[in-house]
Amino acid sequence: MAMKKLLGLFFGIALFCTFCPLSLGQGNPTKQPKAAAAQTSTASSSPQSQSLSSADPNVSDRALFVDIGILRGLKKPAAAPPRSNASTTDSAFQKVLVLAPQADPSPAGSLPVWTFRVRSPRDGNYYSGTMVGTNPFQSPGTVNVPTVVVPLVIRTKEIVTGFDPKTGILSTVPGDNTVDPTVPDNTCLSAPNNVPETLVKESPIFTPTKFALGGTNVGTTEYNDAFQRANFWRALEDERNAYHVLLNPTFTAPVFLDVPDVYGVALTDGLVLGPPAFCAPVTILDINWFDTYLTGTVIPNLQSQGLVNPGIFPVFLVYNTVWASPANNLYTCCILGYHGITGFPLPTQTYSPSDFDTSGFFSDAKGNPLPGFHDSAILSHEVDEWMNDPYIVNPTPPWGHTGQVSGFCQASLEVGDPLTGTTLPPIIMPNGYTYNLQELAFFSWFFGGRSFGVHGWYSDNGTFTKDAGAPCH
Repeated sequence: MAMKKLLGLFFGIALFCTFCPLSLGQGNPTKQPKAAAAQTSTASSSPQSQSLSSADPNVSDRALFVDIGILRGLKKPAAAPPRSNASTTDSAFQKVLVLAPQADPSPAGSLPVWTFRVRSPRDGNYYSGTMVGTNPFQSPGTVNVPTVVVPLVIRTKEIVTGFDPKTGILSTVPGDNTVDPTVPDNTCLSAPNNVPETLVKESPIFTPTKFALGGTNVGTTEYNDAFQRANFWRALEDERNAYHVLLNPTFTAPVFLDVPDVYGVALTDGLVLGPPAFCAPVTILDINWFDTYLTGTVIPNLQSQGLVNPGIFPVFLVYNTVWASPANNLYTCCILGYHGITGFPLPTQTYSPSDFDTSGFFSDAKGNPLPGFHDSAILSHEVDEWMNDPYIVNPTPPWGHTGQVSGFCQASLEVGDPLTGTTLPPIIMPNGYTYNLQELAFFSWFFGGRSFGVHGWYSDNGTFTKDAGAPCH
């Protein structure tokens, strides 16, 4: 995009962009998973690793979290303060200024990223961050990010027989259970769409489909790419067709996880928690054990085979499997996916585990699966959060009391969290399967001012028609 055109764009924030990758490793831990909670005291295998805890009330700013106890009516929710209706949408417009690009935005063997610096009308402060792709405000182009999808076959050794409604503790007996996303499941699915891995391959996450948002065609492409184009629609102008952030997926052979008995349980009876019934089995893993094993064993093994490096985005696919801390406490469940970063001496390897859920474990009172926590909705949440904050270093003015951020505030560019549970209209793909995708918040919702997004919206299905308002308290 020509500089002359950029200086003619008037929006409600001042944005300073450069292709320079953000410096990493300055004050960051060696492993920084998105689900990390700094105040938790759970032990980990490395003094440089942060531990994870779904029991932490701030876990919502680190992962896709659903309180299953509240969802199924097993405990009462805490009262949440009302969300402010204040908005900075009508702030005085400012010019968009762009610094000269560098010739090579990202070093070899790293993700293609661009950095931004923005003054937010929401609080008047400056914020910097890094996103995957090329800079949409100057010379926008196409990037293809090598993406490796690794199916995880998970065997647990404890079967749930009941639970204590006062404490949430699950009672168990010894018993093996295995979930494998690469084999047909004729219980929760039906032929010909009965292999979870195949459904993921053919989903809008990895297979192009036409996206018309509010009647505007943003392209026949992958969902994450369609979202980014809509995210910066008004900034791209006639460069829209040139701008793409595409995944280049390959699916590896499955990796087998033999979970120690204290770190995983299986719910094999769909009525073990009472009605409504769900499609069993559902597996719950201890997230601290899982993430430590993933970053300490699985990812290094994949790196040694040449399958993963900091320039490749690995997605770890699980099926009807969620995380808690500990695994036998229902009231710390459930994390359905997260994205993180690991590596030594600098944390530069991004990754994301995600559930493809068809169990109906997350359903309404009549047992109807909630679309926002079903099939590819979870992947859409995590992949786009990774794309907009790959290194988990993108701060924003505080926001909250929306989506999964209920009763508290967070200050990070996590595009899924403000609209967790809210979906786009379902999409029927050529395989005949109906997929769900989560609605996502635009850049302008977080930082304020007049929106760069399609239709002047602040989210990609128009749920947000103004920004996040005054900083959350």
